[in-house]
Amino acid sequence: MSNPAVEIELGSHTDSRNTHDYNQKLSQRRAESTVDYLLKKGVPRARLRAKGYGETQLVNRCADGVPCTEAEHQQNRRTAFRVLKF
Repeated sequence: MSNPAVEIELGSHTDSRNTHDYNQKLSQRRAESTVDYLLKKGVPRARLRAKGYGETQLVNRCADGVPCTEAEHQQNRRTAFRVLKF
């Protein structure tokens, strides 16, 4: 590996269309699923961190009770990669 010291957080997010607890658990499962995929591709587990953020970091105005389009809700359903250490 070209950068063996690199550690990455896989942070997954949801839209706000369910309960906070449900979205938190869903986002954690999504993050863990992404880690599992990278493990199958040969990335060492020690380099990966799964973190579910639920609906706590929306990228638009689509919070609870705000009418939004499906496309706007989709923007909040994502997994972001963040370098923790290099």
